[in-house]
Amino acid sequence: MDLNFNKNEDHNKLLRSDLRKKLAQVKLGGGQKGIEKQHAKGKMTARERIDYLLDPKKNAIEIGAFAGEGMYKEHGGCPSGGVVVKIGYIQGKLCVVVANDATVKAGAWFPITGKKNLRAQEIAMENRLPIIYLVDSAGVYLPMQDEIFPDKEHFGRIFRNNAVMSSMGITQIAAVMGSCVAGGAYLPIMSDEALIVDKTGSIFLAGSYLVKAAIGESIDNETLGGATTHCEISGVTDYKAKDDQDALDTIKTIVSKIGEFEKAGFNRESAVKPKENPEDIYGILPKSRSDQYDMLEIIKRLVDDSEFQQYKEGYGKTLLTGYARIDGWAVGIVANQREMVKNKKGEMQFGGVIYSDSADKATRFIANCNQKKIPLVFLQDVTGFMVGSKSEHGGIIKDGAKMVNAVSNSVVPKFTIVIGNSYGAGNYAMCGKAYDPRLIAAWPSAELAVMSGNSAAKVLLQIETATLKKQGKELTPEDEKTLFDTIKARYDAQISPYYAAARLWTDAIIDPLETRTWISMGIEAANHAPIEKQFNLGVLQV
Repeated sequence: MDLNFNKNEDHNKLLRSDLRKKLAQVKLGGGQKGIEKQHAKGKMTARERIDYLLDPKKNAIEIGAFAGEGMYKEHGGCPSGGVVVKIGYIQGKLCVVVANDATVKAGAWFPITGKKNLRAQEIAMENRLPIIYLVDSAGVYLPMQDEIFPDKEHFGRIFRNNAVMSSMGITQIAAVMGSCVAGGAYLPIMSDEALIVDKTGSIFLAGSYLVKAAIGESIDNETLGGATTHCEISGVTDYKAKDDQDALDTIKTIVSKIGEFEKAGFNRESAVKPKENPEDIYGILPKSRSDQYDMLEIIKRLVDDSEFQQYKEGYGKTLLTGYARIDGWAVGIVANQREMVKNKKGEMQFGGVIYSDSADKATRFIANCNQKKIPLVFLQDVTGFMVGSKSEHGGIIKDGAKMVNAVSNSVVPKFTIVIGNSYGAGNYAMCGKAYDPRLIAAWPSAELAVMSGNSAAKVLLQIETATLKKQGKELTPEDEKTLFDTIKARYDAQISPYYAAARLWTDAIIDPLETRTWISMGIEAANHAPIEKQFNLGVLQV
């Protein structure tokens, strides 16, 4: 191994270590005191409930662990968005589990909480997976009600989705394991089956204090909406559980009896580990986001037996396209090549940039995968489309539009891994969040933005300098450097993968070695939903 490899390895393993530390902190939710308070009430925490519910020794992936990271500081923060979401197995069946974290503001809903819950429901709907809600929430966080209450992608959309999923035949089970108040009371009742834990669970549209204020009636919360009331008087809930464990055991029993599903029929063979050592990824991936490397070497460490059958290998070389298997599943891979390469005319092309020929190749390959019913995997390290008069005159906008069209209209499931840069229109063409990947994850080395911090700072500095000149002011070289550094620092913070994950632009930040698990479980989930539409590119300017 060369010195550069060792430097890269040290850098990327430090990023991995930082990721693990941040995850450990996030898993504490609202903090140790909040956890102890839950336990004192005889309740499990959200994560303990999910861990008990999911099958042991089977893979599970967490969605949105960093949701809310660094946000809402003036309100005390909202770790993991105040809700834990995992995709895992219950009694051998793949399910989505959503658990309110009562250690975070009593499980109240912040704007990011709503967005994360909707993402969980979206995953369940796209893949037709059973979804389990473990409810323990004080409802909407009132100081921010205007950002969570009335809009299309706010709190109320949750219940609309409950109704839609019911019509789709997607199993929904809700366990009320703590507070379930106001509008939130509709969620368990709009699920197929509802459980409530005795003494700790409660459901009502208005609590005892509000009832007293509104109509003058004096009543305690347990009599108003406790387990006995709803299981024996109102009939709102279907099962009474003596404690959290009993409720979770009941859910396991219900899920174990769910019948088989119609499969999409994606091709799978016995899984084979990569022939090349996946650990080498840490040394191959450069420390600097502007340095070159061979993406093919990354692919060889992600795919079964390190076998990758390239499509149009000698054409459009700044994109790699081809067929492989990941954990036995057949996949089509579209990946940005980060090495400078020669095109068919012998001209040098910049790595990580999409040229007309690259876009044309990708469009054809995506169409082929749709015809063959092969899921697509996008490996992003892209700085954007090629610019300049030559590219513009050659129709880069038209060719780029064809690729975006193909990605948009693809009917096979898509999975996106942001390895490095994810800039500008390159993010779109390589199936960014706006293009409905079934799952999208980033490595700790990822950067997501319109452009790099360095480029953005230069552009913004030019604008600022021109504005000052119009006002008759001149910046000294020292002033320019100070302003540049200030702009770059602000922009760099927004490029961080943690900034993106906090806002759910990605589903997770993952260790590169977890990539195979994410893609495999994603395709297994997608296999629950038969493809019902035909691939059609619509109208294109050819």
